[in-house]
Amino acid sequence: MLELGQVVATPGVLDVVPGDCVLNALNRHASCDWGVVCEEDRNRNDYAAKHDELVHSAYLAPDGTKFWIITEWDRSFTTVLLPEEY
Repeated sequence: MLELGQVVATPGVLDVVPGDCVLNALNRHASCDWGVVCEEDRNRNDYAAKHDELVHSAYLAPDGTKFWIITEWDRSFTTVLLPEEY
């Protein structure tokens, strides 16, 4: 299980992604299910989760909106955001 620290979400993601979808994605992220990332990113995240590095996952809302979840290397906080907000 990945430690998330303090969880924050940007106003943009809160405006367009349903809350239950965000919560489901956070649970998946914490369980090391990286969502819709390529194999290379999946492998990088698997390594990063075990070696205190930044972890970045991606998910799709029911309407197809892509959003990201990023957990900092020190696990102090996790941010849910839209790609254009990065």
